[in-house]
Amino acid sequence: MDQYQKYRGMQANYGADSPFPAAEYGRTSIFYPFVKRTIDLVLSSAALVVLSPGMLVVMAAICADSPGSPVYVQRRVGKNGKLFKMYKFRSMCVNADTKLNELKSQNEMDGPVFKMAHDPRVTRVGHFIRKYSIDELPQLINIIKGDMSIVGPRPPIPEEVSQYNAHQAKRLSVVPGLTCYWQISGRSDVSFEEWVELDLKYIRERSIGTDIKIILKTFKAVLTGRGAY
Repeated sequence: MDQYQKYRGMQANYGADSPFPAAEYGRTSIFYPFVKRTIDLVLSSAALVVLSPGMLVVMAAICADSPGSPVYVQRRVGKNGKLFKMYKFRSMCVNADTKLNELKSQNEMDGPVFKMAHDPRVTRVGHFIRKYSIDELPQLINIIKGDMSIVGPRPPIPEEVSQYNAHQAKRLSVVPGLTCYWQISGRSDVSFEEWVELDLKYIRERSIGTDIKIILKTFKAVLTGRGAY
């Protein structure tokens, strides 16, 4: 059974009509979704225009360092379990996915997530762009498309979601984002359970003020590169 079959069959694990129970924590303003979407469109569009020359340089560096497409497309799970194609700058060798099983015994993260500090699949350019989250910049396109938001829980892969329990699945009740509390709290230095609780904390506290606070703190987190594998 492949990861997508596992994903489609995971509803039975929760014993409910929907495998993504809504996190009915804090109530947001009726204007919040509209303002949040407006901010997403304005900031991500402006960022694409400003950063596009640098992004072309990154693409050229990736191609010079390792053969293959400079952009990696991966299926991720969004709000309420909706699958979408997420874009990243490729930071690993082209056959990285096929090599994952060989490395799973060296996983340094608890829970269903795979993280490895010295992953041999990461290229030379990949180490740099991952440290400073440059590899995530193509997700600005996902934000414009509406698959993602600037702020929200990071979107997991279907294989990870197939191992979620009902509590962990609550993090899928909002639109996923480019950054969130996890991003500014140490990233891979944070355990998976702490990661889930940080996402649920965001869902409880989400507001325009919270989003702006997280965006501002993300700049510092990216510059320091703390917890980036």
